[in-house]
Amino acid sequence: MFKQIAHQFDQIKGFLDRDEGQRLFQLALEASRHGPCLEIGSYCGKSTLCIGNACKQNNSVLFSIDHHRGSEDQQPGETYFDPTLFDPSFFKVDTFQTYRQTLQSSNLEDTVVPIVCLSEICARFWQTPISLLFIDGGHSYQDAFLDYQAWAKHLIPGGYLLFHDVFETPDKGGQGPHEVYQFALASGEFKKLPMTGSVGILQRHYTSNAAMASPQPPTEGAA
Repeated sequence: MFKQIAHQFDQIKGFLDRDEGQRLFQLALEASRHGPCLEIGSYCGKSTLCIGNACKQNNSVLFSIDHHRGSEDQQPGETYFDPTLFDPSFFKVDTFQTYRQTLQSSNLEDTVVPIVCLSEICARFWQTPISLLFIDGGHSYQDAFLDYQAWAKHLIPGGYLLFHDVFETPDKGGQGPHEVYQFALASGEFKKLPMTGSVGILQRHYTSNAAMASPQPPTEGAA
């Protein structure tokens, strides 16, 4: 149950709230019965803790992709810069050591496969079907769409497509994830499920043939 990891969840650096984390856990618990899960953007492991523990219960696997150099707004001088995650020897953000500590302390090293690279590089020769895809990498329109384009085609029928930081209006947050979420919904390949916080949740139709398709981007800024 999520309540068994809630205390540790609160101790991990990150931007998910408890309700969002619990929903990730619940969806991954269902999805991971049918195949591995995959997340793009793990930061220090908050979402990994939730999805990974659900996968562990089903003897499944979570593939976790992150370059661990931080997003645009986590760089020095930006809004979400954290000096404790900065490596002065390389003058770059480095979240990987903290992330590995999360895996060790949560006993997820036998469940989570960390992949330290850009998601589009990993996707080039990816062949494994996935049951859940959580997109929480770069939050620009271009980054969110590239992640969707590269990975959504690998979702099995009935699989879940999740976007973090889906905000309906610009005054609440950036619009990149929201626009790509709306584009995915408009494709007709997914049904919309209730959101939790800023997590947009779609489920691939069981009759979908989209795994053979290559989605093309809409005009940036289109609703």
